Amino acid sequence: MENPVNNIKRSVNRRSFMKSGLLASGAATVGAGLLAKGTLARAQEQGALDKGDEAILRFVAAAELIESDLWVQYAELGGIGDNKPIEVDPNPNPPLNNYQIALSNLDGDGPQYISSNTLDEQSHAAFLNAYLESRGGEPVDFDEFRTLEGSTAKGSSGIKRLTNLMHLNVDTSWFTRYRSTANPDSGATFPQAITLKDVTAIPRDNNDFEGASNPNFLGNDHIQAIANVAAFHFGTIEQGGTSLYATLSQKATDPEVLKILLGIGGDEIAHFLEWVDFAGNGVQAPVAPFTDKISGLKFPNFFDPLNPKIQPSLIFPVPCEFISSKLPHVAIIRPLTDEFAGARAAIAGFIASGLFHGQSQKFLTLLQTMAEAADAAAR
Repeated sequence: MENPVNNIKRSVNRRSFMKSGLLASGAATVGAGLLAKGTLARAQEQGALDKGDEAILRFVAAAELIESDLWVQYAELGGIGDNKPIEVDPNPNPPLNNYQIALSNLDGDGPQYISSNTLDEQSHAAFLNAYLESRGGEPVDFDEFRTLEGSTAKGSSGIKRLTNLMHLNVDTSWFTRYRSTANPDSGATFPQAITLKDVTAIPRDNNDFEGASNPNFLGNDHIQAIANVAAFHFGTIEQGGTSLYATLSQKATDPEVLKILLGIGGDEIAHFLEWVDFAGNGVQAPVAPFTDKISGLKFPNFFDPLNPKIQPSLIFPVPCEFISSKLPHVAIIRPLTDEFAGARAAIAGFIASGLFHGQSQKFLTLLQTMAEAADAAAR
């Protein structure tokens, strides 16, 4: 089997891509200080935000802070970049760790994509908070809730987290939904593509790296299973963001707010499509089938036998019913309603997934209050 590391197009420029310093926990407040002098002037020029629009923007800012927190954890252990200025980095292209190798088995550019996705989410959070302030709104700050312990594996910064990636219940029904002609907004339900209950998506400590020195993944099914869990979780997160932005866009009053929601929402779609393909690569040859004897997780080859409802090579939405059963099927993002894709639905999904395992009730209550305000917005 060809060493997957040889397929990774790595360079100093790519290595330096993560050198901006945005991985710091306070990244989402970047821009607030820069706008301090111009905030009042812009608010007066543009006018104060409609209360509904502000509620929408505050909720998506909250969602982006949450996404940034979880993606930073993935980037620290599985991405490319160590946050050091390239001119003082004596080894700009160090060997990949075993988690990065396992992710690279799913796509040779996987570690780079993780780093890029992380920077995107941080830019979303920073922009949304700065924009809120520029229009006289209240930015979102979750720093007091960064209390969770993260991974202790080599590469982790050790900072406190908002989210927990080590006790996940990953909803993989999106994988079957986007391969179906049915629409959840019309009442359709979808089975899990694969069952992932109380699993970790990142190495919890250095023990999860053990036995992975062979760059060919076949010698280390344990770290490959963790990478495969991450792959499906990537898709779960980004498809949720895709539907959330599309749903909340229908409520925006201010054309500029609508522009923001459509612009950032489009980036979420770009992320989602990559992770659809990424997850599918974990359930076909040469990666699958395999069983992790440590966790008991099994990843079958979805091509053997082929089931069209979970065909790995399908990455674009299959046309489905939309608006009316009397109209032709059309390829769309779905769901697009409050019930399944609104702010409250997003929080319910986060909680059910175990993403907030160990978080305080105060934090969950705050999120619920913000979600209710966003869903109550109306054009």
